[in-house]
Amino acid sequence: MPELRHDPIQRRWVIISTERGRRPDDFLIDNEMPPGTFCPSCEGNESKASPEIYAIRPNGSSADGPGWQVRVVPNKFPVLKVEGELDRHAHGIYDAMNGVGAHEVIIETTRHELHLAETPLAQLELVLRTYRERLRDLLNDRRLKYILIFKNYGLAAGAALAHPHSQLIATPVTPKTVALELQSAMEHFNVKERCLFCDIIRNELDQGVRVVATNDHFVVLTPYASRFPFEIFLAPRRHRHDFAAITEEEIRSLAEIFRDSMRRIKIALKDPPYNFVIHTIPNRKSTNRATYWQTIEHDFHWHIEILPRLTRMAGFEWGSGFYINPTAPEEAAQFLRDIEL
Repeated sequence: MPELRHDPIQRRWVIISTERGRRPDDFLIDNEMPPGTFCPSCEGNESKASPEIYAIRPNGSSADGPGWQVRVVPNKFPVLKVEGELDRHAHGIYDAMNGVGAHEVIIETTRHELHLAETPLAQLELVLRTYRERLRDLLNDRRLKYILIFKNYGLAAGAALAHPHSQLIATPVTPKTVALELQSAMEHFNVKERCLFCDIIRNELDQGVRVVATNDHFVVLTPYASRFPFEIFLAPRRHRHDFAAITEEEIRSLAEIFRDSMRRIKIALKDPPYNFVIHTIPNRKSTNRATYWQTIEHDFHWHIEILPRLTRMAGFEWGSGFYINPTAPEEAAQFLRDIEL
């Protein structure tokens, strides 16, 4: 019997279509990348890419040359540009502003073929540390309200380059998806004086049926109202609202459970295309609403969403806003837990 489930964070209904129940082997996945003979992200080709913004260079090597471990460069075809003023204005009934923001590429390793699931923990820690440092730097820009870190892996997930990389886009407005999460969290806290995410995590740990993995600092689970088959939600077990404040101990712990999750997905789903996104709080310096920030520290909870791209949205989904998930999250969690790493 199909079941409608409600997501209290995004306030959306999802149809868990159990009669269509699909196992990992039932999905047809095309994860081929377009062929290419030259990669500007490989070590030695730095002069063919944009000048670096940030890099980890343990031996003091020169910028824009070999010797780096992680490198950050501006996207050559940016969605938004860092130069200029916002100049918010009206077009009749409509609002508009200049396309001011930032769009950066985080080159995760010098190794062209290295999969995230196989990345050495020390290297993954460097990548996570780079995320933190780029957030901290960009949060000093009062024009930027929100900074989203994400990864597209595989052609079906929107990746245009094969070399391991993730991206960062900073926007002068808070994205609708994040704004709705913030609103849901705030209203929950105003009524119950508890974090909505902490309540969900506590309930999931008590039930256990959708928990994939845990360690001292983090929990990995399949959301109750999962939009997609084998969707993953990764979050701190204790209340943490700001990814930019992550500690070195938490980075080590996150690297372990993040790689563990990606290994399970790679093995279970035969290396599918996927996206992941990091949701954290908006930029504190972009507004002077002090009471808002005092509240948000208590009611928002940063988290990572990992979304294997196994299905496609069709007319009903686009027209209604519903998602149809053919794999129950409880079955997905059980399958991922049973993977031998």
